[in-house]
Amino acid sequence: MELRIEGLSKRYPTGIQALRDVTLTIRPGMFGLLGPNGAGKSTLMRTLATLQEPDAGKVTLGDIDVLGDKDATRRVLGYLPQEFGVYPKVAAEELLDHLAALKGITHGKERRDVVHALLQQTNLFDVRKKPLGSFSGGMKQRFGIAQALLGKPRLVIVDEPTAGLDPEERVRFHNLLGAIGDDVIVILSTHIVDDVIDLCRDMAILHQGELLMTGDPGAAVAALGGRTWEKTVNRDEVAPHLAGHQVLSTRLFGGRTRLRVFADGRPDASFEPAPPDLEDVYFAAIKGFSRPPAARRA
Repeated sequence: MELRIEGLSKRYPTGIQALRDVTLTIRPGMFGLLGPNGAGKSTLMRTLATLQEPDAGKVTLGDIDVLGDKDATRRVLGYLPQEFGVYPKVAAEELLDHLAALKGITHGKERRDVVHALLQQTNLFDVRKKPLGSFSGGMKQRFGIAQALLGKPRLVIVDEPTAGLDPEERVRFHNLLGAIGDDVIVILSTHIVDDVIDLCRDMAILHQGELLMTGDPGAAVAALGGRTWEKTVNRDEVAPHLAGHQVLSTRLFGGRTRLRVFADGRPDASFEPAPPDLEDVYFAAIKGFSRPPAARRA
C-alpha cells in the first residue's frame, strides 16, 4: 500500500499559501517530513488526517480515496497531532479503553487485551492506573502513540512528536516509533533534523508550502560531499562572511563563531573541508543553495 499525493494546494483566507502543488509518493516504513515552523507540514498532516480540505489535489492510500472517503480513511488511520488534549483526572487505561471502544473494538476481553498490549508496548503499563494529568510530557506523547495505534492502522501520522522532550524521552520515543513495523506507513513531521536521520529511510523537505526535495537521507548527504566547508571566526568577522559566502549555518563554539559554508570548491585557504550531514542538506535546500541530485524525486 502506497500513499500518493498529487497536486495538493491550500491557501488560507488570510492569504497564506500553506501548500503549493505538493506531489509525493510514500511507501511503507518511516518517512520524515522536514521543514521549519510555518513550512506547511501541519497543514499537510491535517489534510491527510481528513481534518481539513485542500483547495486542489488528490490523495489515495492504496485504493482508498482519502479526500473522498473519509470514513474508510479513518478506519486505517492513526494520528498523533502536535498538540492533543487528555482528561487529566482520568487514568491512562480507562481513557485508552474508551478510545478503543470508539475505534470499534466492542468486545470487552478483546478491547482489554488490546489496551494492555499497547500500554506494554509504550512502557506505560505500570502507570496505567495513574491519572493522565500526573504524566510527564514524554509519557503523554507515548500515550498519544498508544491511542494512534488502536485498530492496527495502515497509516500513522505523528506531528512534531519530540518537540520539548528531554534527551532520554526523545530516545525512548524514537525506539517506540521504530518498532511500529515496516508494513505500516509512518509519517514523522518535524523540524528536528536528527529525528529524520535517526529514524527514516525516506524523507522530504517542505518550505513555504513548496516541496523542495525528496529521497533517501543518506544519499542526500552523500550528494553534498566535497561541497561543505568550515571555519571559526571572531564575532566581528561574521557579517562579512555572511555577505561573501553561501553560509549554511553558524554556531557559537568556545566564544567564537563556527561557520559552515556551501561551495563547489574551497572558498579560500582559511576554510577546512567538513563532512556533510543532514543539517547541511536541510539548510542548503531551504536557502536555495542546492537541492542534491540524488534526492530530486518529488
